[in-house]
Amino acid sequence: MATPPDQSLIEYPSAFPIKVMGARADGFVEAVVMIARQFDAGFDPATVELRPSKAGNYLGITVTVTVTSRDQLDELYRTLSTHPMVKVVL
Repeated sequence: MATPPDQSLIEYPSAFPIKVMGARADGFVEAVVMIARQFDAGFDPATVELRPSKAGNYLGITVTVTVTSRDQLDELYRTLSTHPMVKVVL
C-alpha cells in the first residue's frame, strides 16, 4: 500500500543515499552505477563511495541519487535488490 505524500517522512525531490553491498567482483561498481543512472539521469559517478570489507571479500557502495517520488525510490530498491551481484540494499 502506497504512503500518501502528506505522510511521507521524505520530501521530494531529495538527495537520497543508498548503501549497496555485494561480493567484491569485476563489474559490481559499474552495475550499481548503471542502475543509479537509470533512476537519476543527473547521477554523478564521482560521488560514489566505496568501502571494502575487512577481509576484502565484499564491497559496500554508497550512491546518492536524486529521487522525485516514493514510487521511484521503491522501484530503485527493487531493481538493486534483484540484481544478481547485490547481496544487501540499505
